[in-house]
Amino acid sequence: MSSTARVLVSLVVGLVAGILVSILDNAVLDGIPAIVEPVGTLWVNAIRMTVVPLIVSLLIVAIAGGQQDGLVATLGAKTVGLFVAFVAAACVYTALTAPVLLSLLPIDPESAAALRAMTGSEASRVTELPPFRDWLVALIPVNPIEAAADGAILPLIIFTALFAAAITRIAEPGRGTILRFFTAIKDAMFTLIEWIMFVAPIGVFALVFPLAAGMGASAAGAIAFYLFVAATLITIAVGLLYPLVAIVGRVPATDFAKACAPAQAVGFSTRSSLAALPTQLTATEALELSPSIAGVVLPIAVSLFKFASAIGRTVGAYFVARLYGIELGPSEIIVIAAAVGLLSFYSPGIPSGGLMIMAPVFVSVGLPVQGLGILIALDLVVDMFITMGNVTANVAVVTILTRSDR
Repeated sequence: MSSTARVLVSLVVGLVAGILVSILDNAVLDGIPAIVEPVGTLWVNAIRMTVVPLIVSLLIVAIAGGQQDGLVATLGAKTVGLFVAFVAAACVYTALTAPVLLSLLPIDPESAAALRAMTGSEASRVTELPPFRDWLVALIPVNPIEAAADGAILPLIIFTALFAAAITRIAEPGRGTILRFFTAIKDAMFTLIEWIMFVAPIGVFALVFPLAAGMGASAAGAIAFYLFVAATLITIAVGLLYPLVAIVGRVPATDFAKACAPAQAVGFSTRSSLAALPTQLTATEALELSPSIAGVVLPIAVSLFKFASAIGRTVGAYFVARLYGIELGPSEIIVIAAAVGLLSFYSPGIPSGGLMIMAPVFVSVGLPVQGLGILIALDLVVDMFITMGNVTANVAVVTILTRSDR
């Protein structure tokens, strides 16, 4: 069995086993998820420990190693253009489809009241993003090492890109020595990732099984309908990426699907596009895409590009409006989709990070901010699909950029 098949099988088995444990409601079985959960956490930590050295070495080798002074500028314009185009398309797609589908949801007053009651405990868990001014100032890190330790990926990328550009300006043998050092680090990280991914079936199962056991089959009525609409719209949008890659990127859809499957499984189970970065790089290698382009674009993508967030978070806002009996006109529907799309570039690539951007969106159209508590309570499933979609879109962008660069 291929590594892709093993990961997908473990994902399905973990989901089914977790739901069965929840349904059976056996005291002995109920204790198993708590035993298994640390294994999944260890596996995610193993992936995350490779991210910072991998990003730094990839960017330095891609920018300085290729001796292409215009690489970042050229890729920057194309990459940002694709990011904006993808997110804009996602916003239009969601604005046209989600309100129609959610209008089919019959709202029982008692069920709506019960759901709104969830906000009392959940709303307090919304973490506010820093003010835009503070975020902008923090893009230039005072201490790059501290930024790396804190997981501040975007400031780290900016420093690394500038450092790599500076390397191209120094003479030999200094430049060659630095490049050989970071090339060795890159190669070592890929070897380490191979070891970590060898046990991916165990890690994925250990992540999904406790989550499914906690979720169970309790979702019903309005909750199930919302989850179905969000998951379906994201899945359809991801499905549209395959013919796009085949036509524009000139990569067979089957090859793209096979290469992306492990990254999708990791993203689905970890709910972190950042944690799935190593497997996204592996996917680009399997597709024989440009290492220089992948090394520059993917670290930026996991920090800025949230293709599926624009879909999932917009659906969530429409659902809250429906739940509170608020009629959204065409202008409000457009404002929500556009605001979520723009603010998605500001959200971190961590589990449920996209919900951090939603408070100002709710305020701008008069939705109750307390509704965020409902979305947080239900975000486990939605965020799985969002991350899977983001990961797929990241690889799709690299594929298109590689083919257009030839």
